[in-house]
Amino acid sequence: MKYLLPLLLTITLGAQAQAIHFKSVLVDTHNDCITACIEKKVSLDQDLKGINHSDLKRFKEGGVDYQLFSIWCDGEKVNPYAWAMREMDTLDAVAARNPNKIIVAKDWKSIKNALRKHIIVAQYGVEGGHMIEDQIDRLDTFYNRGVRYMTLTWNNSPSWASSHADEKNPASKIQQKGLNAFGVKVIERMNQLGMIVDVSHVGESTFWDAIKYSTKPVIASHSNAYTLCPVSRNLKDEQIKAIGKNGGVICLNFFSGFIDSNFSKKNTEFRKSHQAQLDSMLATGIQKEYAQSYLAEKYNEESEAIKPSLEQLLQHLDYIVKLIGVNHVGMGSDFDGIDSAPKELKTVTDYPLITKALIARGYSNKDIKKILGGNFLRVYRINNPN
Repeated sequence: MKYLLPLLLTITLGAQAQAIHFKSVLVDTHNDCITACIEKKVSLDQDLKGINHSDLKRFKEGGVDYQLFSIWCDGEKVNPYAWAMREMDTLDAVAARNPNKIIVAKDWKSIKNALRKHIIVAQYGVEGGHMIEDQIDRLDTFYNRGVRYMTLTWNNSPSWASSHADEKNPASKIQQKGLNAFGVKVIERMNQLGMIVDVSHVGESTFWDAIKYSTKPVIASHSNAYTLCPVSRNLKDEQIKAIGKNGGVICLNFFSGFIDSNFSKKNTEFRKSHQAQLDSMLATGIQKEYAQSYLAEKYNEESEAIKPSLEQLLQHLDYIVKLIGVNHVGMGSDFDGIDSAPKELKTVTDYPLITKALIARGYSNKDIKKILGGNFLRVYRINNPN
């Protein structure tokens, strides 16, 4: 009997988690699978098990109802605007082939209709202001294509905003920290359009300027708590509090290096042990992030050994909740843009494990629904009332 009771409790918790999970609207604010599909020469409507973290079928298996797809290229890419359009064309083609499975929704009526019919809502998040190439009218073009947030910087800096990487690098060539006059106009136009301002990746000066000038709630589409993992991609306590006061949402990033402060050193050693192969792949022209992902997949046992746990990720959630409340946290996995996530979160099909863990931590059904997607939907509606 002493062995049966824990088993029954586990079964009951699992059933409860499944019920809550699949009745909630799960929104993931950041997935890089479009770039991954292009790099690997595959399509999202194929079976991509063992290739990607994500595919169309597995989104449904994991309970993902609403996905914001990252539109990204690094700062070295020539013609980043053209690359952005290519990435959106890629997903638009998938949606056109699968109208009963996924739709690029551009208004609230379309979103509600898709959710009611259990069709995946797709929208875009441009990951880096460099992709507008200093032409503000391209914000309008992006918005009309279904872009509903833009990350002001990636790790590189456009002419009008400074990234976290450049602000901390004394050798960077940025002219100033924060937003310049054009950057303020970018924020203003985004607010007018209903394109959410995303402060992940930005430097602290840019962060505070964005908070100052945005008239709408912002998001951090894929960031964690600096106090628990002190890397410049994470948010310090005062930044977390500012997002709470702004009415925004911080969406948890699943990347091991933003969860566990010990991961970076371990990962550096892992890459050094395979440096020759990494250099060989980079010589073919593949973007660095995806070359590193290939290594992690090839040497799976080594990469698994250095990963943090789901418990460590949820400590970031608990920490943010204690600072600013449960109304300001969400999910921004960074799947298919990262080469390491918590041991339990191998693909998008593992999302129900988060719901199960939240129940075990004592979060109410109402709060779990907020965390999984309700908080983002609130911010979305304030930015996009139509």
